[in-house]
Amino acid sequence: MNVESVEKEDYRELLEVWEASVRATHDFLREDDLLELKPLIYEQYFGAVDLTCVKGVSGDILGFCGVLDGKIEMLFIAPRARGVGIGSLLLDDAVAAQDATRVDVNEQNPQAQGFYRHKGFSVTDRSALDGLGKPYPLLHMALVRTP
Repeated sequence: MNVESVEKEDYRELLEVWEASVRATHDFLREDDLLELKPLIYEQYFGAVDLTCVKGVSGDILGFCGVLDGKIEMLFIAPRARGVGIGSLLLDDAVAAQDATRVDVNEQNPQAQGFYRHKGFSVTDRSALDGLGKPYPLLHMALVRTP
């Protein structure tokens, strides 16, 4: 598996991966919130970040990562591809190639928190609201590098 660049024509498939991943891991989100986010992700957020992905042998996207200014803004894995190292591959690439050292994680998503802690991130701060002002607290995490 290799990390590849994403093209604009991949956005529809990325959105499918995003939605499936969110539905599998963000059970705290209301359906209305997810439906509100979906067009924002597609129309605004994908174009605002540097996107990379990992594709399966048949060329389908298994996971993707979006980085902006050293911060991982999105990292989502297709539910059928979880647990095989795709998230680690994307994260390691973001750290090495894009100097990504920060990420925000929903407080209600303990699996994501555990993943980032395992990869060397620690909580530096907390916000009571998410970036859209919704009552989904965020944990701000930073990579702790050891010499």
